[in-house]
Order: sequence, then C-alpha cells, then structure tokens
Amino acid sequence: MSEQTKSAEANCFVGVDVAKDKLDVCVLPSGEYHEFTNDPEGQAALVDCLRQLPAAAIVIESTGGYERPALFAMQDADLQVTLVNPRQVRDFAKGIGQLAKTDRLDAAVLAEFARLVAPPPTDKTSEKQRELDALVTRRRQLLETRVAEQNRLQQTRDKFIQKTLQRVVKTLDRELEAVEKRIARLLESDDEWKAKLDILTSTPGVGQTTGATLLAELPELGTLNRQQIAALVGVAPYAKESGNMKGKRATWGGRRKVRSVLYMAALTARRCNPTIKAFAARLAAAGKSFKAIQVACIRKLLVILNTMIKNNTPWKTKNT
Repeated sequence: MSEQTKSAEANCFVGVDVAKDKLDVCVLPSGEYHEFTNDPEGQAALVDCLRQLPAAAIVIESTGGYERPALFAMQDADLQVTLVNPRQVRDFAKGIGQLAKTDRLDAAVLAEFARLVAPPPTDKTSEKQRELDALVTRRRQLLETRVAEQNRLQQTRDKFIQKTLQRVVKTLDRELEAVEKRIARLLESDDEWKAKLDILTSTPGVGQTTGATLLAELPELGTLNRQQIAALVGVAPYAKESGNMKGKRATWGGRRKVRSVLYMAALTARRCNPTIKAFAARLAAAGKSFKAIQVACIRKLLVILNTMIKNNTPWKTKNT
C-alpha cells in the first residue's frame, strides 16, 4: 500500500503549529486542541498523545528549524507525519476563506489541510542525514556571516575596527575549515554518500560544496523524473495562460538553498562544462535574456545530475 493511500485512509487528521516555545495541536474530526512546550519533555508528551489516536495523518509546518525536534520525535516514533511548506498552507487557508491567523487557527488549518489534501508522509531521515543537514546549514551560516564581516571591513577606514573585523574573519575561517573537514569525514564514512559524491563531482562545474549540499538538502536526487526534480527545486517553468492571453512561463517555489548552490555551479559550468556551455550559447543566439539562460542552465544541470545518480554513472562529455 502506498504512503499516499495510507494518508487517504487515515481516521483522524492532526495539525501541529510550531512556535519557538510551544506546539499547538488540533485534531479533526473531534476538534480537540492540545498545547505542548517545544522542548524534549513537550515533544515526548506530544508523541504520547498522538500515539493514542487511531490512524492519524499529521501535518507540521516548516518554521525556520523550530519544527525539526518535534518532527524527528514523531518520525522516530513511526508516526505518519508530513512536513509542509508554510506558503502552500497559507494559500490553502485563503482558499477556504480562513483569513484570520492565530496559533490555534493555524493548527486547525493544518489539520484541515491534512484532511482535504492528504499529502504523502515525509520520508524519515537517518541520524547521519540529519547530521549532514545540520553541518551544511552551519557552513552556510558561517559563510553568510563571513561575507557580511568582509563587506564591513571594506566600508570602514578606522584602524581599530579593521583589526576587530580581521580577527573575526580569521575566526570564521577556522570554524569554516573545521565544519568542512567534518562534512568530508562524514561523507567518507558512508559508502553510498561517497559514491554519489564522486558521481556528482565528476561533472565539470560541480564541486565538493555543491555535492555535499545536494546530498544534504536534496536526498530525492535520483529518485524522481526530470519534471519532478525540477519542480521540487523550483526551476520548472509554469504556464500562465487564460483564454487568448499567453503570458511568459515562470518558475515558482522550490528549495531556495538548493537553487543558490546550483546557481553558482551553473555559472561555473557555463565556462568549463562543454554541454552546459553549448546549451547556453544556443539560448543566447536565440535572443534569450541572461536570467532565462541561467535558469535553463540550472535546470539542465540538475536534470543531468539527477540522471547520473539514478543510473549510477559518472559524467560523460556527451551528457544531454
């Protein structure tokens, strides 16, 4: 029986709204509400409560990382839980006429979303996958802080402030090096990851950072078809037509963090990857804008990487 079928056959539907300090829970069709603290004790109490419900389909909203401990606790308890995009749920709320927004109402909307949409459960992640995800996230945070400090260094002429900024940048460099070494060791410790990373980095334009980010934040790579993987990342063009009006196709949604690393990889690939370079040249000759060419190159590179992982084959010059 598929996970989608299991979700459709659920007897009750649960919405979990996440805040920094608390978890608001709504259960349908009974309409009962519960509130738990968003800490290990509250998460354990949430799991105990949900275990008593018959065949519950649970939806929890992505909330900047605050949802992860509760999500992992429910997954570790083998509960059927789906992590959803907050924008999708907000659009759903507007669609059913729910314009007001409170924690209790948000939990009710999530429960209604579980009942009417029946999204498939989110795949459970292993401890290693969670560690890799955390390390890649930390690396990105350090890089963003480093760039901000370097920008401040360029903007000041005060000698004392320059020295403080230089010390901070050196500290961030050391922390970055430590995180990158740990990422490398973690990837080396898993034969499947190591094999996938070797395949990904065999592609001109794709380095260790891009490969590690894809493994951490796009575990579906190699399991979906080309249309699905492009839509998941947010580089699939969607039609905009009504009657005789035919608007420009545009991309929408997707995983911003994955797009960011693929953007830089595609820029490099346009210089050193023969397939992407020729593809970009054809689009430029057809008069396409830089943005349209770049998005198309990201999509083509992603599809190539997806096919390589699916077929377990390294880069070949004639990849299309």
